[in-house]
Amino acid sequence: MKLILKEDVKNLGYKDDVVEVKSGYGRNYLIPTGKAVIATPSALKVLAENQRQRAHKLAQIKADAEALAASLEGVSLTIGAKTSSTGTIFGSVNALQIAEALEKLGFNVDRKVIDVKETVKEVGKYNAIARLHKEVTVEIPFEVVAE
Repeated sequence: MKLILKEDVKNLGYKDDVVEVKSGYGRNYLIPTGKAVIATPSALKVLAENQRQRAHKLAQIKADAEALAASLEGVSLTIGAKTSSTGTIFGSVNALQIAEALEKLGFNVDRKVIDVKETVKEVGKYNAIARLHKEVTVEIPFEVVAE
């Protein structure tokens, strides 16, 4: 089943991408939640016209994402967490804490674009990836310390 995505869907595609998915996934999840529409010939023509009109605006958005990525390049975060005597964290550090730490430094990064690959359950150094644009990603190193 061919669909046109109306918003970014993790591990599937970005807004305005034409993707091929299984019919159950499309009919039961993507279309009812408003994340996609069926890729009919008329919908594809409308998509092409919208993309042509938005090309300049998208170039500006990409330039802004690249500027933010360049400013985030040298940033290193320190996140405090309550720990046990063995260095194990009560709970875990996730994208929300990283976004809050970046905001304290003056960077406005949405927590939804931050991806922490490994589960952070101990004190130590880790890396997170911020996907600022579909072509712009930046790696953010962070260290978890005991409070």
